[in-house]
Amino acid sequence: MQSMPNNNGGKGSYGAEQIQILEGLEGVRRRPGMYIGSTGPRGLHHLVYEIVDNSIDEALAGFCDAIIVTIHEDNSITVQDNGRGIPVGIHEKTGKSAVEAAMTMLHAGGKFGGGGYKVSGGLHGVGMSVVNALSTWLEVRIHRDGFLWQQEYRRGVPAYDLRQIGLSDRTGTIITFSPDPEIFEDLIYSAETLSSRLRELAFLNKGITIQLIDERVSEAEDEEESGGKNKRKQVFHYTGGVEDFVKYINRNKDVLHKVIYYEGEKDRVQVEIALQYTDGYTENIFSYVNNIHTQEGGTHEVGLKAALTRVINDYARRLNVLKENNANLSGEDIREGITAVLSVKVEEPQFEGQTKTKLGNTEVRSIVDAMVSEGVGVYLEEHPTEAKRIIEKTVQASRAREAARKAREMTRRKSVLEKTSLPGKLADCTMTDPALCELYLVEGDSAGGSAINGRDRRTQAILPLRGKILNVEKARLDKILGNEEIRAMITAMGAGISDDFDVNKARYHKLIIMTDADVDGAHIRTLLLTFFFRYMRPLVEAGYVYIAQPPLYRAKAKRGKEDQYLYDDADLERFFATRDKDKYDISRYKGLGEMDASELWDTTMNPENRTMLRVSVEDAVAAEEMFTVLMGDKVEPRRDFIQANAKYATLDI
Repeated sequence: MQSMPNNNGGKGSYGAEQIQILEGLEGVRRRPGMYIGSTGPRGLHHLVYEIVDNSIDEALAGFCDAIIVTIHEDNSITVQDNGRGIPVGIHEKTGKSAVEAAMTMLHAGGKFGGGGYKVSGGLHGVGMSVVNALSTWLEVRIHRDGFLWQQEYRRGVPAYDLRQIGLSDRTGTIITFSPDPEIFEDLIYSAETLSSRLRELAFLNKGITIQLIDERVSEAEDEEESGGKNKRKQVFHYTGGVEDFVKYINRNKDVLHKVIYYEGEKDRVQVEIALQYTDGYTENIFSYVNNIHTQEGGTHEVGLKAALTRVINDYARRLNVLKENNANLSGEDIREGITAVLSVKVEEPQFEGQTKTKLGNTEVRSIVDAMVSEGVGVYLEEHPTEAKRIIEKTVQASRAREAARKAREMTRRKSVLEKTSLPGKLADCTMTDPALCELYLVEGDSAGGSAINGRDRRTQAILPLRGKILNVEKARLDKILGNEEIRAMITAMGAGISDDFDVNKARYHKLIIMTDADVDGAHIRTLLLTFFFRYMRPLVEAGYVYIAQPPLYRAKAKRGKEDQYLYDDADLERFFATRDKDKYDISRYKGLGEMDASELWDTTMNPENRTMLRVSVEDAVAAEEMFTVLMGDKVEPRRDFIQANAKYATLDI
């Protein structure tokens, strides 16, 4: 076990009396999705986040500056920190040790007003007990009060009472757990998924050091596969906080100025903001409350946007770029090409929205507004050259927005004048309930014809696409709206685009990308995903976007009528592991157009036996980075990505 540095910083008591119990632990194993979201990969990784969040809370309180997360060879997890250690005294109301109360009783923790923590993230006292309940076994070791303490649990039930197992001259908590195969669909942890969240936490809590150790990677493999980069052990430590976060996000982009950074505290609300303009056209604002990513925004984001709009407009008028009779620049104009990270720490956050990730505290809006106004205002005054560059970009965005508005109006006017507002090449379905309807985006007219003839006309609509659509990563909205294929998709979906997009108006609840299984097909798929992520993102977040999985091979029996469709090389290998290959004719599909209508239906479109991948955005920062690398202007990051992943590619001759 790796040793931890001792940390005695911060002041404040944290004992058994701070553990407040609200209710028992019933029902967690029966309905785990209520507590961790799902029993798939997302929920599996959430277990780690909940334990790490407890260590982060110790860091927020000033008592921890080092966390180590270890993935063991059997996919069990250890999280250790150098905080104060979970209290070990007897809890007055239960007669049990405080650590056992925290580990076995729902809502038992130091985050409910007992003075344990002022600010905390995670599930607010639910985390440790839920992880315990959903693990085959869990062991907790605590360095505290001069001793090393230990207790083990089996599916949430203590194996024995908390006991001393040795002396200790440091403080901290070490939790090791193994997820329960009775609960989770898959028990394999992704180091990439964990590192993304741990890196994010290191950015949001400047000065803390977080390590991720993957014991499944040997030292020899590490050196061979990663080109000298350390895959076995990753260390995340950032002294610049969210300023470093913005630099990281923009590292593959062309920026217009240095990062604008400001931090402050008012009425016990801590605010940290960093922003930077790039020469791109998309807005990227990532907001957090107590380290929780507020995907739906909230009052803190409203304060940020209001302050930016006001300060930039005021400065533009002082520069006389905006004349007296000119209208103000819109918030959309001002945020074009911006990357911003806003982190606030609130003692009693109130969350709203469908996923409970929208901040509702009204007082936070004015606090963020005031601080952003001061920080950005001072920067513009002290950096006139950079300020002028920012103003020029926003004015260009305003002109492009006006052109896009006219293009929108023209599109709508045409729709009204035409007999139908749907694109002519769309073969629509007869049903009108969006929950039952599917729209296939099909590469090429040939495949489109097969899909139209082979589909279920009641529920499946087909929109053939000619060639590759515009790369929206390198274009403004006015140019995007001029692309015929993109206009057809917008009209077919019927939900608008960009800020006008309303997912509730979507005509189909399954949007299925069906392209050839070759390099061109992969490129078209990436172009489409870039468009949806940038301009119809709620469609992705709602889980409405899918990727069809057509077969790569057909094995036709030379005698008899047995035809077997095989979806990849591994599928092919498995099929012939128990069969003789001189007995089959094997053909490889070069494209969807090679299939007739019945083949396409049987293999790819029939809901009873088709395979599809649902597109999701678990990590918005990682998705933003990937689209920038693959579709942006800079060649070097794309080349590096291709070189790093070339070993996973297969040669198609």
